[in-house]
Amino acid sequence: MQDIPVRKGNANSNESIFAIKNVKKMLSGKSMTQSLHRHDFFFLLALEQGTGFHEIDFVPYNVCARTIFFIRPGQVHQLTLNEKCTGYLLNFNANSYVAHDKVKAELLRKISGVNFYQLDIDDFKKSLSILDAIFQEFTNKDDGYREVINANLSILLTELSRNIGTDHKGGGTPYSQERLEEFLELLETHSITCKRAAQYAEMMNLSLYQLNAVTKSTVGKTCSELINEYMILEAKRYLLTTSNQISSIAYDLGYDDTSYFIRFFKKHMKCSPKVFRHKFF
Repeated sequence: MQDIPVRKGNANSNESIFAIKNVKKMLSGKSMTQSLHRHDFFFLLALEQGTGFHEIDFVPYNVCARTIFFIRPGQVHQLTLNEKCTGYLLNFNANSYVAHDKVKAELLRKISGVNFYQLDIDDFKKSLSILDAIFQEFTNKDDGYREVINANLSILLTELSRNIGTDHKGGGTPYSQERLEEFLELLETHSITCKRAAQYAEMMNLSLYQLNAVTKSTVGKTCSELINEYMILEAKRYLLTTSNQISSIAYDLGYDDTSYFIRFFKKHMKCSPKVFRHKFF
């Protein structure tokens, strides 16, 4: 098998990147199919009309009118668009938008936690008008255009945050939501070395009971369940984005015992890592 490519926005990950494309011009009257790949930047696809298919982290979505797809760096996806699709494709990294702004960072995390948005006519028109303005600023590059783009991007993300449906909204209090976000950030950072719920509770100065109360009230799952789900998703990404041996993947994910990793994966996926990989190649 060949490694699934990682599309990089810039050779230097510390530099800011930003780009926006008109989908109709990009397609030039032809359908487009992108095989399984991932990015090291945020990917936003807003489609005014058209059809197709989009699979993000192994979850399938049908492409249709007034949809917005938002993909975080590292997520695996494949995309098919028909020739009649219109809208915008926007790529950016955190350095180009968040910088050291905590409010923006929290907004970006909230929005990118949902991969698929289906908007009504009025809400999509609002989002499309903002994207129109961003596209013009990016095309003309007048003085201060980066600041104007960032301001419009904040407005766009705020509009999307208002349209997160009840199916996507977590329960619990604002305090619980804030602590959940803290836990998820820690999980992304420490998942290789920390796989026990008690370790995260200690990092957050909470008891294990308190941390489980936070995760249960917000997403209806225990801390351990969220850790396991995250590790399985990471395992699937490794299996499909590299040609590494299973033992190497287990080690990269922090499992010294390959046989334990295989049993763990099989318990949650009902198949071995090898069988899972062969389903895609």
